[in-house]
Amino acid sequence: MKYVKLGKTGLTVSRICFGCMSYGSSKWLPWVLEADQAREHYARAIESGINFFDTSNNYSDGDSERLTGRYLREMGRRDELVVATKVFNPMGPGRNQGGLGRKHIIAACEDSLRRLAVDYIDLYQIHRWDFTVPIEETLAALDSLVRAGKVRYLGASSMAAWQFSKALRLAREARWHRFVSMQNFYNLLYREEEREMIPLCVDEGVGVIPWSPLAGGALARAASRAGETASVRSTTQQPLRRNPADQAVIDANAKVSAARGVPAGQVALSWVINAPGVTAPIVGSTRLSHLEDAIKAVDVVLTPDERTALEAPYQPHPIAGHIQPSAARMLRSR
Repeated sequence: MKYVKLGKTGLTVSRICFGCMSYGSSKWLPWVLEADQAREHYARAIESGINFFDTSNNYSDGDSERLTGRYLREMGRRDELVVATKVFNPMGPGRNQGGLGRKHIIAACEDSLRRLAVDYIDLYQIHRWDFTVPIEETLAALDSLVRAGKVRYLGASSMAAWQFSKALRLAREARWHRFVSMQNFYNLLYREEEREMIPLCVDEGVGVIPWSPLAGGALARAASRAGETASVRSTTQQPLRRNPADQAVIDANAKVSAARGVPAGQVALSWVINAPGVTAPIVGSTRLSHLEDAIKAVDVVLTPDERTALEAPYQPHPIAGHIQPSAARMLRSR
C-alpha cells in the first residue's frame, strides 16, 4: 500500500479509502453485506495496509458505523486508523433529526461516537449542502466539535464549487476550523468536477476523495472475469445519467486493460488515484475480488498515452451526484 497526506494536513492516509456503505444490514438495501459476510472484507483491507475507512451515520440506519467500529477495534490499532463518517441525512421522523442545524450536528456526532465506540472521529463530513440552514451555523457547530476534541478534521461532500468556496472563505474569516477534504462524484465517465471543484480543491490544498470511482461498476464490468456476473449493487445503483458517448470511454478503458493484461477496474481506478488533486478514491466491495483489484490498482501506473486514450472520448454530462435547486427554490428556503 502507498500513503499520502490528506490535502495540506498532517494526516497520513492510504491511497485507497475503504468505503463501508456496503456493510451493515441487507434490510436497508439488498446488496449490503451482513456482519459475517463483511468480516473478511475488513480483514483484507487492514491486512493490505488500508488505514482509511469511510462510513456515514445513515448507512444501514447506523449499523454500518456499529459494524465498522466493531471490526476496527478487533483487527486494527486506533492510533493507526483514520475513521471518517458523515452527517446530514435524517436519522428518524423528528423535525430535528436531520440536516445541518447545530442541534442535529451535535446530537448526530454524539450518536456516531457511541455507535463507532470511539473517543473521537478523525474526519467528520457534511454529507450534502443544507439549503434550509445558514452555512455559518453549520460551520460554527462543526468548529465546536473540533475544539471539544470529538472531531480531528472536517470534510464536505457533493456540492457546487461556489458553495464550497463560500464555506472555506467564511471559516477562514471567522477563524473556524476549515474543511480539509471534498468527497465528490468523480470517475472516467463523470468528469464535470474538473471544471471548478477540483481546481478549487487544488488551489485551497483540500484533499479530494472521490466516491463511485468505477461509476457504479460500469468501468469494472468492461472486462469481467470469465463466468462472473454483475453484482447486485452494480445493477441497482446508477447515480449517473448515461451519455451516449460513455460506451466509447468504456471501450477505451477495456482496450487499455486488454493491452496491459489487468482487469478494467484496475485501469479505471489507477486513472482516478493519479488524477490531479486526488488523495484516495473511496472503494466499496461486495466481492473480495473487487477489493483485491482496488488494492492492486495502487501499483498500476498509466503512461501519458494511456491517460490520453482514456480521456479522449469523454463528452460533458448534466450535473450528477448532488442536486442544485432553482433560484426560486433557493430564495424560498431563506
